[in-house]
Amino acid sequence: MQQFIDKSQTTSCAMDAARATALHAALALPDPAPQPGDALPPFWHQIYFWDAQPPEYLGRDGHPKTGDFIPDLGLPRRMWAGGRLQFHAPLRSATPASKTTTIEAITQKQGRTGPLAFVTLRHEITQCGSLCVTEHQNLVYRNDPDPNAPNPAAPTARTDETTCERHSFSATLLFRYSALTMNGHRIHYDEPYARNTEGYAGLVTHGPLLAQLLMLMAERHLGPLKTFTFRATAPLVQQETADLCLKGKSLWVRGPDGQQCMEATAG
Repeated sequence: MQQFIDKSQTTSCAMDAARATALHAALALPDPAPQPGDALPPFWHQIYFWDAQPPEYLGRDGHPKTGDFIPDLGLPRRMWAGGRLQFHAPLRSATPASKTTTIEAITQKQGRTGPLAFVTLRHEITQCGSLCVTEHQNLVYRNDPDPNAPNPAAPTARTDETTCERHSFSATLLFRYSALTMNGHRIHYDEPYARNTEGYAGLVTHGPLLAQLLMLMAERHLGPLKTFTFRATAPLVQQETADLCLKGKSLWVRGPDGQQCMEATAG
């Protein structure tokens, strides 16, 4: 896999203001929505730089097939396990930008449930000649679940938060977020696939959507973000209500029965 390390590709985007308005509405955020030229909230670059592929270039899960930019690792399930971000300068709505994605690392190992592969992508987003965001995205590839094996136990979430916000996630919100991010992963909108193929208890709430809400929460309470690190620790199923929690610069998502779905640190 060494030949794939440092492989990179660059895409450009007009940063259409209508997408920012649509995400603002989908998240039911208070008015006003960002206007052309306004600074965008952190992580809103997720709705830009689409990798829209025709159907024949998609895998069974709805993501672009591996084997082109990311190598085929022989493992069918893909998960966004977490990431870390540096916000150097705000991205602005309706101002062209470019994103360069580089494969930084590929690691293969044997886990408790079988082989695993970890891929780290580095995204560097520039606008008006300046670096605005550096993002490291951690992907995990694994085999389909054994239907006879018990689900791994989720970690228990903290209960010492100083701020807590309760959120529910409708199927409509999951659909709209998938559309805005051009995320074709079927676990977010195809319930039979989510249950029968990938072994989830229902539609899965996007990890990046949870991270987005944590970032917005952190900004409201801590001010503008310079860094943000997050790690998904358990899936949150669509019909489940979650508590978004904050104490100091630590944040986490607490799902039903007290399980921790995500942990994060703001800086």
